[in-house]
Amino acid sequence: MMPIDFKPLKIIITQSNPNIEAINKEIQRLSLQYGIQGAFNALLRSQVAMGIRKPTLAIYDHTGHLIGGGQKYGFTIAYALQDIFDITLLLNKEVTHDQIRQWYHLDLASCKIKIIPLPFFDQFNTLHFDPARVTHRTQNPFHAISKESGNYDFFINNSMNEKVYPLSNESIMICHFPERRPRDYFYSDRYTHVVYNSKYTAHWIQQKWKFKPHKHIYPPVDMAPSLSEITPKENLILSVARFEEGGSKKQLEMVQTFLKMRRRFPQLLESWQLVLAGGSAHENDYLKQIRDLIAKSQNPNIQLLVNIPGDQLKELYHRASIFWHLCGLDATDPALVEHFGMTIVEAMQNRLVPIVFDGGGQKEIVEDDVSGYRVSDTPGLIHYSMKLIGDEILRNRLSQNAYERSKSFTRQVFEDNVKLFFVKLLEEYKTI
Repeated sequence: MMPIDFKPLKIIITQSNPNIEAINKEIQRLSLQYGIQGAFNALLRSQVAMGIRKPTLAIYDHTGHLIGGGQKYGFTIAYALQDIFDITLLLNKEVTHDQIRQWYHLDLASCKIKIIPLPFFDQFNTLHFDPARVTHRTQNPFHAISKESGNYDFFINNSMNEKVYPLSNESIMICHFPERRPRDYFYSDRYTHVVYNSKYTAHWIQQKWKFKPHKHIYPPVDMAPSLSEITPKENLILSVARFEEGGSKKQLEMVQTFLKMRRRFPQLLESWQLVLAGGSAHENDYLKQIRDLIAKSQNPNIQLLVNIPGDQLKELYHRASIFWHLCGLDATDPALVEHFGMTIVEAMQNRLVPIVFDGGGQKEIVEDDVSGYRVSDTPGLIHYSMKLIGDEILRNRLSQNAYERSKSFTRQVFEDNVKLFFVKLLEEYKTI
């Protein structure tokens, strides 16, 4: 968007006795030159610059009614900034403050929630509003969000939804991964700032969207146990990931690998368990394959836990010793490689030694042979798992290193980075 010249309006407003007629005349000039939205933006910015009111911020997420790491990213931004901005959460389906508190342990009572229905998606009868369904053959339902964005000083699009055109003075897109290439209704390059969650994501923004993003802020992870929650580690290998229909998290391969290890090293593996925990909106074919394989193996040392409560997941983190994460294994689509890996950090905060696929954002978290291991195939997974199982001293050393490494990705670090970034933007915004 063309930069708006605020100086004439500022001069008039900051006079000891500002002339209303002169203000109206300048607003008319701005309307002719920049449009009605541009003139309105000029008024908004002038009000904040003069200290007349608190700056407003809207955070939009078309997936905000679903539970996930990307959604947590946006809601934690709201938590970090609620004392600085008057915040409104823009969502497409009903979500309450109590639900947000339950899902993410965040108190956003001071933030308003505004629901903007998108009737276009009702025909698909699905909880997920997929922007890929919107093409040049249809009107853009997200224009309703674009229109709303113009009512605020700052607008954040937390869901990398490239089909939302920002109309606010300051606009920020949070990109967790550029899922689609520029096509119909592509507006990602119209934001004043694009924030990315990992260097892996930044690389693919440049590859797919052909511009360089502006700011790197790693996601917030806050699963570290309190002192009273720390318990002795058990012979337990844990995996935590969604059971996606396409099998991108590779839980089936983990079961196959563990069974192979049990056959090759029966005595060493006799007391070890594998637990697969994760969420699933509904039973799918991939989840059924995992269930069938475990049942067929008749191995009591493998557990499948779907949609378990948060307290039970925490208890698993407290007990487990090794963490497996293979998202990206055999993937040819970069979108199917882990963009960051929040559950990996959760595990490390609980002193699990991670063994992860050597790709995507996982390379930015796990320092190979220092705070865990990175592998490119299942033989590598077997090799390093057995190395840890057979050497308790090594396991304890890497466990401590993993915990120290996890401190780089805490919620406090995230909130500090968010505040520094937005306070700087706000200072610039007030200077007109």
